[in-house]
Amino acid sequence: MLKKERAIYIINKLEEIYPETPIPLDSKTKFQLLIAVLLSAQCTDKRVNKITPKLFTLGSDALKMSKLSLDIIYKIIRPCGLAPQKSKAILGLSKILIKKYEGEVPEDIMLLEQLPGVGHKTASVVMSQGFGHPAFPIDTHVHRLAQRWGLTKGKNVKETERDLKNIFPKSLWNKLHLQIIFYGREFCTARGCNGINCEICKTCYPNRVKPFNAIKP
Repeated sequence: MLKKERAIYIINKLEEIYPETPIPLDSKTKFQLLIAVLLSAQCTDKRVNKITPKLFTLGSDALKMSKLSLDIIYKIIRPCGLAPQKSKAILGLSKILIKKYEGEVPEDIMLLEQLPGVGHKTASVVMSQGFGHPAFPIDTHVHRLAQRWGLTKGKNVKETERDLKNIFPKSLWNKLHLQIIFYGREFCTARGCNGINCEICKTCYPNRVKPFNAIKP
């Protein structure tokens, strides 16, 4: 299979398995989405969704969040891991949103990336899921599967993002990145597939017999 053929097959197969792609993180506003995505770093979506209701009860928007103490935020989000850094980032970005953006989340990826604790992936998710702009956020699942499926040889998420954006139509980016994540969690897991067990891996590389070692980002 050529790379273009693999890409077409992957699009069709993922659409067959995941015709609907609900946003994994629960939120009611763009601000809440931003906070939830920030919290999801090195933490499962399931755990984030258990924690955010209590956090958003006290800090539902930037103004209310900015008035909370660092200690209160820390105690609530502690189960997410990296709580000291994340609590400082949440409080810091909330104050910046009030001071510079009238409490609103900026609709600009470069401005988002300037906020405390907001990297390129977090900003891309907010632009995609919050504002509906085409983006291809790369997490460990997407990076791993893109390598297993021969779509990239990227040594880091930046290179993987570049390659996937070149392969897939922009109109599919927002849905496709979620479909890949869902598939990576369910079928093409880090240890459960190794590039030789799941249906997509076997179809793309039917002659592959040895486990494929993806380059970690």
